[in-house]
Amino acid sequence: MSEEIQFRFQLPLGDFDLSAEATIPGTGVTALFGRSGSGKTSLLRCIAGLENTSDGHLEVNGEKWQESTQELFIPPEKRGIGYVFQEGALFPHLQVKANLLYGYKRTNSGERTEEFQRVVDLLGLAGLLERLPAQLSGGEKQRVAIGRALLNNPRLLLMDEPLAALDRDHKKEILPYLESLHRESRIPIIYVTHDLDELVRIADHLVLMERGKIIAQGALDEVLARMDLPIARDADAGAVINTTLISHDEEYHLSRLGFVGGEITVSWIDLPVDSEIRIRIHAKDVSLTLAPPGPTSILNILPGTVEAMEVHGRGRMLLRLDIGGATLLARITRKSQHHLGLEVGTKVYAQVKSVALYT
Repeated sequence: MSEEIQFRFQLPLGDFDLSAEATIPGTGVTALFGRSGSGKTSLLRCIAGLENTSDGHLEVNGEKWQESTQELFIPPEKRGIGYVFQEGALFPHLQVKANLLYGYKRTNSGERTEEFQRVVDLLGLAGLLERLPAQLSGGEKQRVAIGRALLNNPRLLLMDEPLAALDRDHKKEILPYLESLHRESRIPIIYVTHDLDELVRIADHLVLMERGKIIAQGALDEVLARMDLPIARDADAGAVINTTLISHDEEYHLSRLGFVGGEITVSWIDLPVDSEIRIRIHAKDVSLTLAPPGPTSILNILPGTVEAMEVHGRGRMLLRLDIGGATLLARITRKSQHHLGLEVGTKVYAQVKSVALYT
């Protein structure tokens, strides 16, 4: 069976039309990302079968769910979809355990893709099973909603900005569980968000949307490293690198991360050696020099080559650097670029001031 999801949808949306076509992985987490009103939720609803599209095609891991030319349309309730909304939408009169088991009990044991206890452990729900939804925090409600969707035997899990209604503290509470879901779930997930930090933590593949159209899609690190996209102009633009925890420095309470382009030293990470760590380095946190610097408080200085550069706004430049096969972005002033004589092919040293960790 081919592990990919193919779709094509046309749908009027008012100010603009949804016109989206792509093939995305049938495993892992694919994020639909874009500003509010870009058509992300409408596309998700088309995939769920909740929008009546006159021109549509959908094939999930080798199984056709919709084909306009063949007048094929599998209704939403028969698509095997788990759907998590912005609000948990739990049954208020049922305790957490009964909410979780609602769809699970209606699935034949031989068709179940998840087990009750595994989902409870994965989402940290053991202490909540006897509570009613009214006794839960916002983050707890969303964890239960995700658990209920997983236990409903889905072949595809759709998540529509599940953290949008939560305050900052509750987002911080639930994000580690979403990271666990990303690592351990065997079900493909399509995740809608307009929060860049959120998608970096949990996505493998990125679909970038603008006014109902897909303007780019691909592996997360590749799309975020492109300089021709609006996302590169954001203040928090940066590159994502997948690393492995190499060692700990107990004397100075630091950890060393290895990646294809070298090593990065960060504050102590309380994980065992060989753990996989995703890091993000913002373009604004990278400065450049032509020669190895002298004594400095900056721990991470990486040799590389200028691969591309563009003017971004008045007096600013964005540069893409090749660091031994990995990619960094650096945002500097045009004056600095001129002063250093930087051009494509110039050898530089990237001074990394700060690293964001996603474990």
